Amino acid sequence: MAQWTSAIGASQLARLLAPQRAAGSAGGPGGTRRVPAYRALADGVRLLVLEGRIPVATRLPAERELAAALAVSRTTVAAAYESLRADGFLASRRGAGSWTALPAGNPLPSGGLEPLPPEAAGTMIDLGCAALPAPEPWLTRAFQGALADLPPYAHTHGDYPAGLPALRQALADRYTARGVPTMPEQIMITTGAMGAVAAIRGLFVPRGERVAVEHPSYANVLQLLREAGARLVPVAMGEGLSGWDLPAWRRVLRDAAPRMAYVIADYHNPTGALADEEQRRELVAAARAAGTVLVADETMSGLDLDAVPGERPPRPVAAFDPGGSTVVTVGSASKAIWAGLRIGWVRAAPETIRSLVAARVYADLGSPVLEQLAVAWLLTGGGGSGGENGWDRAMAVRRERARENREALVEAVRRHLPDWEFTVPRGGLTLWVRTGGLSGSRIAEAGERLGVRVPSGPRFGVDGAFEGYVRLPFTVSGPVATEAATRLAAAARLVLTGRSAGADTPRSFVA
Repeated sequence: MAQWTSAIGASQLARLLAPQRAAGSAGGPGGTRRVPAYRALADGVRLLVLEGRIPVATRLPAERELAAALAVSRTTVAAAYESLRADGFLASRRGAGSWTALPAGNPLPSGGLEPLPPEAAGTMIDLGCAALPAPEPWLTRAFQGALADLPPYAHTHGDYPAGLPALRQALADRYTARGVPTMPEQIMITTGAMGAVAAIRGLFVPRGERVAVEHPSYANVLQLLREAGARLVPVAMGEGLSGWDLPAWRRVLRDAAPRMAYVIADYHNPTGALADEEQRRELVAAARAAGTVLVADETMSGLDLDAVPGERPPRPVAAFDPGGSTVVTVGSASKAIWAGLRIGWVRAAPETIRSLVAARVYADLGSPVLEQLAVAWLLTGGGGSGGENGWDRAMAVRRERARENREALVEAVRRHLPDWEFTVPRGGLTLWVRTGGLSGSRIAEAGERLGVRVPSGPRFGVDGAFEGYVRLPFTVSGPVATEAATRLAAAARLVLTGRSAGADTPRSFVA
């Protein structure tokens, strides 16, 4: 399906290339002291495409304009463009310009992230799903409380398309306590966060309409949108863990006018980035001006692993939408408590909730009652002394385990894969790792054969971007984390020697 095509100006491209050119001038890898200037420029553009900083099908500036912005000769730019065309990273049409592309055969995302069957756990280290075991004893206590509360509901038909009133009230109270005044009529309970996103997509995004997404973004949501016929418009994340590139977001929302935008502001999956309040405020304002529905996924909210006592986390994205007509929030118990609960929710304007509930009658009629009662029990009681509820106590257990796992995984990767690069996030459940110039898809393929399952970067991108990345979740610790890193190092060696998938397998993806 045709994507929205954008253009990048000469000055903007020069800014994106600046860090690589600075490294080159200092004699670093790919620098101008080691390779001709045209080749260094071509390598820089290619890396920006592969890392999703420049989307596929972006029109590049004219040779003369880029030469002036970079203070190089036009001959250098012309030679770089010709090199990119020869490598399949640029497509040109006489009189019309040149657009970024990917070579034929470059791995493309082929699906989401399917859970590994539990029976395979004995032979495979699963780094595919960013989900932890349940925080006991809180899950068991929640279901015991739910069973005690079940009898009145068992005398009804059991279908609650909007969700149980008790859970809607508990979630509304929690949002209000977080600084977002909310009524129960603004909440709909769903079957997980994916059910929430699917319902929102069905209401706002007809087939063929544009949806702006962070680049990279959550693999399963990207696949859901693709299969629904949405036209994905990628917006590159900011450098490091700084959150969103606001100028890029404003440009895309203004020029592409997407019907919907999907963002993860709280410990972004997969990068772990945390958007600050000013970024949230500006994005909501830009979405409102463009008439775009902004879907804020809060499934990682609360997983602040390095919280400083007394430090207040950023307010929810919805706090910057006083009119309530721009932001639709998605939440879930999957990351906070346990994926097996399969309880998610939507917070939106009452009229949006009514429309979602009306459409749901033709889908699944409602989420399981017992699981809803368990989540309501966690939110409203069970904390014991100290004034905390069961949800907060369970979250404390979850954060401690994720923190320990993060430390073990980071130490193991640094020891066994010293060439891999990453920034340790302050929260969330995932580490976004650059694989030292090797193909993430090939590493994932080789790792599967060596007993470690890891998702490659292209699953989290659009049009094959992020081939040089893998995502590692904080789901293993101790000796298992060490063994996982050891198997990944063995997979990387197979890729480096060209033995990961046959003699013709490329050793790396960058020059």
